[in-house]
Amino acid sequence: MGSVTSTSIRMTSSTDRDSLTINPTPKSDSKMRCCPINNTLNIMGKRFTILILRNMINGKQTRFNQLLNSIEESNPKTLSVRLREMEKYGLIKRKVYPNEKPVRVEYYPAEKGLQLQPILDMMAAYSLKYYSKDIFKDAKSREFREVYGREIVKISL
Repeated sequence: MGSVTSTSIRMTSSTDRDSLTINPTPKSDSKMRCCPINNTLNIMGKRFTILILRNMINGKQTRFNQLLNSIEESNPKTLSVRLREMEKYGLIKRKVYPNEKPVRVEYYPAEKGLQLQPILDMMAAYSLKYYSKDIFKDAKSREFREVYGREIVKISL
């Protein structure tokens, strides 16, 4: 891994009266093996992972076919692989009902997966505000509460 140097980014508002300096890298005395943002992106950035969590958390979908039929452009092979990876990472739990015929399998978000709800909410809120023309037929931006009927879940780590 190459060395990471600390640089600062200065953000200013359009009026340039409010400014904020952000250090994009952790303190140099931190002994990190990799960037935590990149690590999360490597886990969450795989195709369908975020949409699977969205549907499990917001849509209460637990069955393979429910997920397959509701996730845009999904296919059985990729969905199956992704569910196994998410289980390996501890994002979801798999429950098998062996006494039922046919055998029923359901998937549920684990605590690690549920902790991502605020991020999913913020992603939705961001898109509702800044990319409403891509989402709504009338192209008008909307607040998260207006669309989802609830507040954005607060982060609690």
